[in-house]
Amino acid sequence: MDFSLFLKKARIRIIKKLLYPLLRWIIIKKYRLLSTCINFKGKPVLNQALLAQGLGEIEISGTVTIGVTSSPSLFSTYAYFEVRKKQSKIKIEDGVFLNNNSCLISEGEGISIGKNTLIGLNFCAYDSDFHDLAPDKRMGGLPKTAAVVIGYNVFIGSNVTVLKGVTIGDNTVIANGSLVVKSIPANVIAGGNPCKVIKEL
Repeated sequence: MDFSLFLKKARIRIIKKLLYPLLRWIIIKKYRLLSTCINFKGKPVLNQALLAQGLGEIEISGTVTIGVTSSPSLFSTYAYFEVRKKQSKIKIEDGVFLNNNSCLISEGEGISIGKNTLIGLNFCAYDSDFHDLAPDKRMGGLPKTAAVVIGYNVFIGSNVTVLKGVTIGDNTVIANGSLVVKSIPANVIAGGNPCKVIKEL
């Protein structure tokens, strides 16, 4: 074997086995130190860093995995969970996988994700409009809020955003790039902007 090729392969092995895990550990610890949410229940498996913020409650049940080491944006982004008010809540049940760069923000009735749900890259869920939609009240008005409920065994693709008041039924598939503004029933494939049912499973 060519010696220079051997050195290149050895360098790659060292980076993968030693440097990558060390960098991940450092980044995960950094964002844990920066997190302000003290009402955090459970211990997710962190393949990517998580920044947990706010006055409310984050509840992780069983084994929940955040981040995928073999997916894009592992080192350049982080997961962001925020429960802005004391009554705000994020609940994630056992068996859920969230890919890199997920963002969940609750300032209203809460966000819940049911068991064994798979979620792709760059996922966002919000239970609030965050600002009043009326132009004359936008800076100081009261935003509308409503719970986000994602059922069991749901499969959500990459670059999906779920807005306030949406329920996604059990076993449903949401296509890549969807904007989910209304509830989607169980056992269907849905997609688009706005997200609509494409067919039944």
